[in-house]
Amino acid sequence: MKRVKIAELKNHLSAHLRAVERGAEIEVTDRDRPIARIVPVLDSATRLRIIPPKRLFSALREKRYPPTRWPVDLVELLIEDRTKR
Repeated sequence: MKRVKIAELKNHLSAHLRAVERGAEIEVTDRDRPIARIVPVLDSATRLRIIPPKRLFSALREKRYPPTRWPVDLVELLIEDRTKR
């Protein structure tokens, strides 16, 4: 099993994921402490299930919802929340 630091994983993520795809296992470390393990999916064909849509997206694209009509101004709530941070 290969051990990589977080920065190494971030810098070369595609290469590491290709190695995992070929069967390698990677242990991710933070200051030499293992925090995660990336392992290949055993049988991806049985885990992935594509469900076809009930309606076309084009039928929903132009749909508009009515205003909420809440008794408060949402912009004021947002500004209040951001000033508390």
